[in-house]
Amino acid sequence: MRPMPLVSFLLNLIYPPTCGICGKLNPNFLCHKCEKQLEIQAKFAIEENQNRNYYFQEHLYIFEYQGMIRKVILNYKFKDQSYLYKTIVNFLLKNEKFFEILKSYDTMIPVPISQKRRKERGYNQSELIAKEIAKRVGIHYNNQCLFKTKNIIEQSKLNKEERQKNIQGVYELHNEKLLQHKKILLLDDIYTTGSTVNECSRILSKAKPKKIGVFTIAKD
Repeated sequence: MRPMPLVSFLLNLIYPPTCGICGKLNPNFLCHKCEKQLEIQAKFAIEENQNRNYYFQEHLYIFEYQGMIRKVILNYKFKDQSYLYKTIVNFLLKNEKFFEILKSYDTMIPVPISQKRRKERGYNQSELIAKEIAKRVGIHYNNQCLFKTKNIIEQSKLNKEERQKNIQGVYELHNEKLLQHKKILLLDDIYTTGSTVNECSRILSKAKPKKIGVFTIAKD
């Protein structure tokens, strides 16, 4: 067993790892009791896209956006609890079927947020999860191709039609050659109408990838 790096050891002394749900000390950021409760709620769903207006081929998600996981995501996204990405990742990667599906992709890309939103929040919630999953699964993590260039009204405050208009012209593609003929997995936290991930997929499709999949923690 490899010794823990000194920096990690000191951080664990100052900020001991706790279960992201109940708060009890736990080195995996998820205790056995809370893990069992998440297992009851988990769907681990894989849906093939049947909508010709969508630019991605499949949607993978773990939960429906309700109950315990809804509270976890809200705390993670809006209450400065960035450590919760470890709770989420440690749970989802225990599912062997999902692990193998994630492994079948070449690169993982998080849905980007604007610079203004990043400064306000301090982190991109999708980026933390995507980076950790990519590292653990063994696929490439890419945050150098898809960029959000405008700060817009939060999608959660709009209806379906407003969301579709709100998200247009917001994203840009850079370094597209890095994505040619690649199987791309786009990660976001919540799927509601699909407007955000579809617009991101549309932009990514300009790079002529082999496949685009969408992976979200929850579906509303």
